[in-house]
Amino acid sequence: MVRLFRDGPLMKALGAIWEFRDRITTIRIVQSMEKLEGRTAIVTGASRGIGKAVAVMLGREGANVVATARTKQAIDSLARNIVHSGGNALAVEADLSIDSDVQRIADETLAKFGRIDILVNNAAIIHPSVNLVDFDFDLWRKVIAVNLEAAALLTKHCLPSMIENSYGKVINISSIGGRKGGKGRSAYRVTKSALISLTESVAAEVKPYGIDVNCICPGGVDTEGYREAFATRGKADDPNMMAPEEIANLVVFLASDDSSSVTGTAIDAFGGTNPLFD
Repeated sequence: MVRLFRDGPLMKALGAIWEFRDRITTIRIVQSMEKLEGRTAIVTGASRGIGKAVAVMLGREGANVVATARTKQAIDSLARNIVHSGGNALAVEADLSIDSDVQRIADETLAKFGRIDILVNNAAIIHPSVNLVDFDFDLWRKVIAVNLEAAALLTKHCLPSMIENSYGKVINISSIGGRKGGKGRSAYRVTKSALISLTESVAAEVKPYGIDVNCICPGGVDTEGYREAFATRGKADDPNMMAPEEIANLVVFLASDDSSSVTGTAIDAFGGTNPLFD
């Protein structure tokens, strides 16, 4: 009786169902891992906060990740972790206020991986609240250089590879502060507003080459930079603040082919800090 059950049609049918289930599970896993397989992504400001979360998630999705920041130890550690998780990564120490360093990021990426498919312009200086009349203008100029000029220059250096391959995804990280000015925030908000305009302008220029350019405007995100600039404990002080991974999820969408219908757009990702909820 037991043998009949083992060899009978019911057991064979169950075996076929289990095999089909396993195949579907395998296909789903492979599809998930291959979302960005073969793509090469540069992430600026990758040592911590949103940039680090973005680099980790792009690596999980199969991209070759080039993590760049000024802090060598942090990006070396990040790159090692991505590699240990089965991905490919390169750490490039660079100061975005230096034009030659910006050029070197693109050069080292091409030397290592042969192409550039995705650029995430995330790096930014978040200055403390200070009125313009009291603003140290050396700092003002550095904020402009890092937050805006470096994003434009690195995009310029990456575009030839994208144009050659008829493919590219440029994602600029702006801010809720890019939507409106604010007391004591003049330099930062000027740069974040300009990134939205840069996004729209470049998107119009490169669409014929199959390149999409988009912008994300995060609301309050609990990052080390935010905590330092505003002497806050982040979510401990404001539970409405988002985690960096929430913005990273949106970056992955924009970096993938799932976003093929989206370009020249600034996406407001305000979460619980949306002014509508005040």
